[in-house]
Amino acid sequence: MEDISTILTVVEDLVARFGLNLIAAIAILAVGTWLARLIRRLVRRVATKSNLDPTLISFLGTLVYYGVFGFSLIASLNRLGVQTASIVAVLGAAGLAIGLALQGSLANFAAGVLLIIFRRFKVGDLVEGAGVFGRVEEVHLFTTAIVTLDNKTVIIPNASLTSGNITNYSTRGLLRVDMVVGVAYEADIDQVKRVLLEVLRRDDRVLSDPAPIVAVLELADSSVNFAVRPWVRPEHYIPIQLSFYEQAKKRLDAEGISIPFPQRDVHLFQHSPAQG
Repeated sequence: MEDISTILTVVEDLVARFGLNLIAAIAILAVGTWLARLIRRLVRRVATKSNLDPTLISFLGTLVYYGVFGFSLIASLNRLGVQTASIVAVLGAAGLAIGLALQGSLANFAAGVLLIIFRRFKVGDLVEGAGVFGRVEEVHLFTTAIVTLDNKTVIIPNASLTSGNITNYSTRGLLRVDMVVGVAYEADIDQVKRVLLEVLRRDDRVLSDPAPIVAVLELADSSVNFAVRPWVRPEHYIPIQLSFYEQAKKRLDAEGISIPFPQRDVHLFQHSPAQG
């Protein structure tokens, strides 16, 4: 009976000691989880009021949640007597190994965060980057989707975008289209300018302010080249180029103004055969 009593005493002592630690560990984990959710909601609320990108808001909320939750988990394990220092060291070594194995993906991730934070472009912008020209459809943490003018979706790693120049055609709200029209040397310069300006003014997509410009650009080998510089909205940048040359050709033909093709003057010299 004394042995049984001794065993019961030891069991009661262990339960009392570890039971309290277990209850404390569970309480720490529960409070940590609640606090993680609360801080995540606060971060999302503040980020939303700051007009941050929705992708970045979701990422920050998730990062804060798992950061606080991980800290509370380590604290609860430490309460149970687990040596958390060794666990942290193992997790750090594992994180380093994973980082080295996925350094390409991490580079894309870091580039995606930079793109979202600094807002180099947004969904709907007309951009050119990594050798692709088109409209931005989606911006993710690892990749960016761009729809080209022929309706192809190109998925570009974010690191490829940030490693080179990015041209955003939509940032300023207005674009100047640079076109060149060549006419024959015998054409009247004032008449050509009048005709080309009329073609531009009849197109509703061409803005009157800033006013379009038509001027002699250069005296080329076979033609007088005119610079045609209308201002348009970004969405009309390509369509205006596709339609202008057709309309300009029709109007120039109607006015009797020719558009020359490259030509050369060849002079032949006849030599008499040498007298014997």
